[in-house]
Amino acid sequence: MPREPRPPLKVPESYSSLPLEHVKVSNVPASSPTVTPVILVTLNRPQKHNAFTDLMRENLERVYELVDIDPRVKVVVLTGAGRSFCAGADLEIGFLGAKDENGHIRRPKTERDVDHRDGGGRVSLAIHHCSKPTIAAIQGAAVGVGITMSLPACIRVAYAKAKVGFVFSRRGIIMEACSSYFLPRLIGHSRALHLTTTGSVYPADHPLFGSLFSETCSSPEATLTRALELADEIAKNTSTVSTKLMRELMYRGPDSAEGTHLLDSRILHGLFGSKDNLEGVESFLQKRPVNFTGQVPQDTPDWYPWWQQVDIGEKEGDIRERESKL
Repeated sequence: MPREPRPPLKVPESYSSLPLEHVKVSNVPASSPTVTPVILVTLNRPQKHNAFTDLMRENLERVYELVDIDPRVKVVVLTGAGRSFCAGADLEIGFLGAKDENGHIRRPKTERDVDHRDGGGRVSLAIHHCSKPTIAAIQGAAVGVGITMSLPACIRVAYAKAKVGFVFSRRGIIMEACSSYFLPRLIGHSRALHLTTTGSVYPADHPLFGSLFSETCSSPEATLTRALELADEIAKNTSTVSTKLMRELMYRGPDSAEGTHLLDSRILHGLFGSKDNLEGVESFLQKRPVNFTGQVPQDTPDWYPWWQQVDIGEKEGDIRERESKL
């Protein structure tokens, strides 16, 4: 029997009404009675240094799924509650399973390797696929999935002394959350290989991170303040359609200058006369603030997306859980 089509998603009147436990969503400013162009998504397990859980994964996927289609939201700022951004996977809950009677951790086999979908990767893809840009305000320690989940963000601002580490080689696993795709593209293979081979933890202002962090700040408070300033600038002055298409060009472009010329020529021509293009030109000529209203995919060229999309599959349990909350 074919499945019934999923009912369309509906954005909430307020994100505070969502049943979130390990994540908190706030308006900016928090006193606003309505959803604001900039929203603050906070990893909210401060007593556990915001260690990553499957419930946190579920909460983040849910928020990004809604933000993607919510015309009220222009930018997401992602941060952590308390002293840490995210201390990596919660090893007390564990991805290995419970201990046996001898105190040894059992490796669960509840699914085939080929069927497994990494939770950190699901969050990274939610951020990567979202049409609204994310700014990561890394105000404290970010280790393992705590740093890899931030790689799909458009901008990362960090507290200069925050401890950051790609520690996978010291846990007997591999880099996850799609980070083997993002990290070398962001800082180059040499630095990426050094960081992952040693598995060491360094302060965010260490030279090995290169330009991974757009800015480093003198305190955790200054880090969040700066991220919110950047988000406000983006929300007020940029087109969501433009920023999303430019992200896709960088990550999904051809492998030659000539191929890129053909692709960006096609996209540019497809945007000529679009509502955001007209608004951008008219507001400039009239010397007034801009008011971009374009959304993705509604206001993209007809042939968007231009690449062959990869089907990563969807588990029946996830579908039932999500539909129950619609």
